[in-house]
Parts: sequence; C-alpha cells; structure tokens
Amino acid sequence: MSETDVIDSQISFLEAEIKKLEAEYNMYFAGRLQRPPWEMRKRVEGLVKQLDRMHIPNYGQKFRFTTLQTRFAKSIDLWDRGLRAREEGRAGPFAPPRPVVEEKPKVRPEDKVLHVTTFEDPLKEMEKVHKLYDELAQARKQAGQEAIPFHKFADLVKTQVNTLKEKGSPEVAFRVAVKDGKVAFTARGMKGKPKK
Repeated sequence: MSETDVIDSQISFLEAEIKKLEAEYNMYFAGRLQRPPWEMRKRVEGLVKQLDRMHIPNYGQKFRFTTLQTRFAKSIDLWDRGLRAREEGRAGPFAPPRPVVEEKPKVRPEDKVLHVTTFEDPLKEMEKVHKLYDELAQARKQAGQEAIPFHKFADLVKTQVNTLKEKGSPEVAFRVAVKDGKVAFTARGMKGKPKK
C-alpha cells in the first residue's frame, strides 16, 4: 500500500468520523442523547491533528483534508455556541424554529340586503309572496338555517301586513337581509298613499 493510498484511506476515515460526530451532536441537541459526545469529539480532534502533522504531497488530498479541517472547525464553533446557549437557557442555533402562526384576516360576513318587496294585500299578490319566500329560504339555507314551512311564512306575512295597515300604513315592505352572518327578515310600514 503506497503512502498516497494510506493518506487517502485516513482522509476517508476522518470524513466518515466527522459525519458520525455531526449526527451524534444533532441527536444530542434534539434531546435523544443525555450528554454531548465528548469522547468521539476528542477522537476526531486527534485524527485531525495526526493528519495535520503528516506531509501530504498530493494537492488533491491536501485540498480534501483542508476542506474537512475547516468544516470540523466550523462545526466545533457551532456546537460550542449551542452548548453555551443551552447552559444559559437561551434559544441557540439548534433551537427548533418557532411555529409560524399565520393570522387569518377576520372576514366579517358582508351585511347585505338580498330582497325587498311591498304588499298591500298578500292574498292578491301570491306571486310576490312566493318570490319573497324563495329568497328567504335560499338565504337561510346558505346561512345553515332551516327553512320555514311556506304556510307559516304566508300567515306571518298576512298578519304583519294587517297589523301595520291597522296602524295606518297603506303598504308594508318586507326585507330579507344578511347581518353578521345571520338572516334577518323584517317588515316595515310604508308612509304615503297606496298605489292605484
């Protein structure tokens, strides 16, 4: 085995040991190891020093070793900072990232009027009663509310019109609207003379 082959196998062994050490430190910082891998770190430091003292005539090998040496030195610096942070109770370079909580903009359900119609005599304006009922049923369905049976709805319209007419309103306006995500159904007496 030539000197070049010996150096090559030692560099490859060092690379494998550095990878193992990185894995051990990652396990330690992830909480899967009780204590830092000091023994392994000392062993790898010894390998680095041993190769550093050797004469490496091949430029490719020299470059490979220098790259590993630099990587190892940077890793030691990072591990030591992580250990210091842990001792001081700070979030260090190995602390898990804080979960990003995306704040969803609060979308306020749009308040909108869906349908308005007026009645003088609902019994003679059944087409309008049906149209109003369909609009209300559709709005309630979209809001997750149950529809009212048509006969109850028709009675309600008739009663409201009679009540408001007795109070002096010739016409009664009914409105289907959505307010704060809920369906609102209102009746209001109209002022003025009834349309001929």
